[in-house]
Amino acid sequence: MDAQTLVDERGELWLALAPLWLEHEPGERDYARMIEVIERHDLTVTELEWVFRLELAPVLARHQMSVVGEWRRFDEHKLMQQLVAHNLRLKGWRRRSWALFSGLTTMMTRHRWNELIARLMVERGEMPP
Repeated sequence: MDAQTLVDERGELWLALAPLWLEHEPGERDYARMIEVIERHDLTVTELEWVFRLELAPVLARHQMSVVGEWRRFDEHKLMQQLVAHNLRLKGWRRRSWALFSGLTTMMTRHRWNELIARLMVERGEMPP
């Protein structure tokens, strides 16, 4: 897969979910926007989990751990470049390594992710509110 295909297929989704890693808790509008974008991509909860763990967390967790990281908002162009570069290399041993360590890279945002997935499931009628 080339860079442009990644941007076309995942870019909107990645940028919609990136605020999960910012310093402030997502608000109602943030979650609604994320769900709206997720629904356009027609992914299962399991597929979304892997997007979260393998495609996003390895890049965005670095921002959280950095002393000079971006905490209030992201430079979307720079972030997209980082996400594309990461995902172009996400094959073989790299994919297995990130899967193995994804618990560490997702732990700081797991509560937000769980909230998003709960809201998504309610939206889809898959679980009671």
